[in-house]
Amino acid sequence: MYRTPGLRSSDGRIGGSWQMDTAELAGTKVMVIDDSNTIRRSAEIFLRQAGCTVILAEDGFDALAKIADHQPDVVLVDIMMPRLDGYQTCALIKKNVRFASTPVVMLSSRDGLFDRARGRMVGSDEYLTKPFTRESLIASVAAHAAARAGARAANGGGN
Repeated sequence: MYRTPGLRSSDGRIGGSWQMDTAELAGTKVMVIDDSNTIRRSAEIFLRQAGCTVILAEDGFDALAKIADHQPDVVLVDIMMPRLDGYQTCALIKKNVRFASTPVVMLSSRDGLFDRARGRMVGSDEYLTKPFTRESLIASVAAHAAARAGARAANGGGN
């Protein structure tokens, strides 16, 4: 399921040419965790073009070393990585009180029901299949950034 706030057709209806209002993502901090340099760089380019600040990590250990310093608004994590896989990384992020409310989007080339269910079991907020498009990546980040900003406002600006 992909939520698409900010996406609209040029004529305001479904089916036109899709465009993203990237102003709503300006300043959003996104951590991209993937052992593939190609995927990391693609996501970085798409997200920077949308106005996001991007933090890159090569694997789960690298991400855990960086997350406290950068405090991302959204985390994108590949499932299949050496040393610490995406499921383990997501579970560790979600078990930390400081980051439990940080949205985690699982990235995988596998699109099976089992993989999606396992992602949910460790606390992921969404599952995005690779290769992703610019539009699907931005829509996912926008949905989670907007939801997190709304939750922060409702809680008086806290994490």
